[in-house]
Amino acid sequence: MRREDAERTISEYIKPVFGFALKRCRNAQDAEDVSQDIVLRAYRALLCRDDIADVGRFIWTVAHHTLANYYRDRARSDMGVTVDIAALADVLVDPDTFVGADDTAESIARLRQEIAYLSKTQRRIVIAYYFENKKQDAIARELGIPLGTVKWHLFEAKKELKRGMEVQRQASDLKFNPIKFYSCGFNGSAGKVGVDTFFRSPLPQNICYCVRREAKTVNDIADALGVSPVYVESEVEHLEQYGLLIRQGERYLANILLSEPTAELLTMQNEMYRRASVLFANALYDRLTSSGILEDERIICHQTDGEISLWNNVPTDRNFLLWALIPYIAARAGESGDEYIAAEKGEGISFEEVATLRPDGGHNICHATVVDENMVLPEDHVYMKNWCGPSWNTDSSHMIWRIDSEWSERRVRTDRGEYDDATRVLQLYRREDEQPPLAKEEYAWLAERGFIKTNGDFEGHLKVCWQVVQLMDKEIERQLLTIGEDIKRELWQTFEALKAPYVEAVLSSLPSHMRRMKAYELQYTFHSDGWFLLHCLRTLLDNGKLKPPTEGQRKALTTLIVPLT
Repeated sequence: MRREDAERTISEYIKPVFGFALKRCRNAQDAEDVSQDIVLRAYRALLCRDDIADVGRFIWTVAHHTLANYYRDRARSDMGVTVDIAALADVLVDPDTFVGADDTAESIARLRQEIAYLSKTQRRIVIAYYFENKKQDAIARELGIPLGTVKWHLFEAKKELKRGMEVQRQASDLKFNPIKFYSCGFNGSAGKVGVDTFFRSPLPQNICYCVRREAKTVNDIADALGVSPVYVESEVEHLEQYGLLIRQGERYLANILLSEPTAELLTMQNEMYRRASVLFANALYDRLTSSGILEDERIICHQTDGEISLWNNVPTDRNFLLWALIPYIAARAGESGDEYIAAEKGEGISFEEVATLRPDGGHNICHATVVDENMVLPEDHVYMKNWCGPSWNTDSSHMIWRIDSEWSERRVRTDRGEYDDATRVLQLYRREDEQPPLAKEEYAWLAERGFIKTNGDFEGHLKVCWQVVQLMDKEIERQLLTIGEDIKRELWQTFEALKAPYVEAVLSSLPSHMRRMKAYELQYTFHSDGWFLLHCLRTLLDNGKLKPPTEGQRKALTTLIVPLT
């Protein structure tokens, strides 16, 4: 820059620079020295450079750097003197200036950290006033608050910063050893946002884990996790918005069923389900296969691994049929019967009492599990693999019901897309017998998802076989469920005795605010209970009554379409 231009520029900044220094230095003499140093440094730089795009920004950067040197030199001479909070705040705009400096640099870094612990409003005001050199009345206008409120926040912020500088913050083990959800899901209806979206990273998982037993503030959570409150604050707001955290004043409490099972509890659970499934699954299999009901023409099963004929129906694959009927009956038999919940146990807990209605339309109980990776379980322990369900969706006349397991393809999703796909399947199912028939693209869509197989030219000579199990009226469904209900009634006292110690152990392991939510789910042990259904299938596979499905059956496995009326 030419000398005359540099001189003219510097003369414009002499007075503002002195005001900047006067507000931040110990006395007027120091302010004069600092302002002269700023002006001299800036002037020399302007003479040497022609690439400065924003001269004002450059001069204020020089001012901050020079002021940092002033604080450093003053700290060396004033041994034991506490660093001025308001003054140090000014130099935090460029922390790289202090790399390798003495104890003052450590204090500056601490102060920078403490600013993150201020409330959102205080943080905005401190940054605007100290970092951006804005006047208090301008800040008030920008934030739409009275000038007096800005002054009060600055005063309170200084007190908070000083208090924070004097506190030794303690991080928990989560800072060094964060937890990871072993599994997460929900009980109820999905919204537009899948549960996996909420827990997409370790931060929301560890926030919920941190407040699973007692409510904590954002700053408490940040301390425990060893991260800036700025990041925790935004994540907490998101989790609270969707009902995964409950706000209690300035504190937050987890609103998910977060379990930490021990090896002893999991072994107790496994043994309970094993004993229950041996009794129930064997009895159900024997009665289904000996009663003749599997030959009822109202139960339709045309699944096949091969090509279908234009003229002959595919014979029923009894093994494939049982893969659908056994878990369906095990889940639904007695599920809504008052004799099992109301009469035996008094008034049950309703879903509405414990479920959360979320802003994306979901109405559910969210749950997650944290498992010790070093846990040792017995060799015969049964694990859930690729498990999801029971899942059901309805339209005006039918329901589609299914589960995913290690023996099926992954089909069930916990998002709005699952609901939309199921709705379309049911719509096409109703229309398939109407005239005109479905379009080629609609048949292709169903076939791609394993619901149908076709043969023919789509021009009048077309055979369609649905690959899922169909119950054609409510009466045949009632007869099937009655078989299961009779068995459960016979075994009810045995089931209650098996369940009682497990229920007590589970509830005692949870914090008090989660117990009623869990008690609701425990009402349905041995009904729509994934572990019970899994053990029933495993029991029948192990004793050879059920055969593993073929590879071609995996898409349609354990899927039923049932009329609602």
